[in-house]
Amino acid sequence: MKKNLIILIVVSLLIIGGGSYYLLNKTRANIQTTTAPTPQQPTSNVEIRDGIQYVTISAKNGYSPKTSSAKADIPTKLIVKTNGTFDCSASFVIKQLSFHKILQPTGEEIIDIGTFKNSEKLRGTCSMGMYNFIVTFE
Repeated sequence: MKKNLIILIVVSLLIIGGGSYYLLNKTRANIQTTTAPTPQQPTSNVEIRDGIQYVTISAKNGYSPKTSSAKADIPTKLIVKTNGTFDCSASFVIKQLSFHKILQPTGEEIIDIGTFKNSEKLRGTCSMGMYNFIVTFE
């Protein structure tokens, strides 16, 4: 009787442990598949309308995408979108343009950044320098 009880307890623990392991790994797999795109994946945040190029960046818990490629020698505007942004990324800075603005928590800021030559880069950060993004012109 005592031997059967011990076997029952061991088997129960193995079943519970195996089920827990399975669920934990399934949760990790779901988290990994729902992360943001990697920098190598193409982004569709650049479009040209009526001869003006628009580069769209989201500002919330940093800037997304962190890297963008845009065409050189085209007048360009940067669109910075916020949606419930109450972190440091709301304090938006582009040093090379002497631009600094506290963004509204939700909305859009359209910034005329002019025309960049081939191989030039536009860098933006939050005021603390924690978050950043780069637009490379090609």
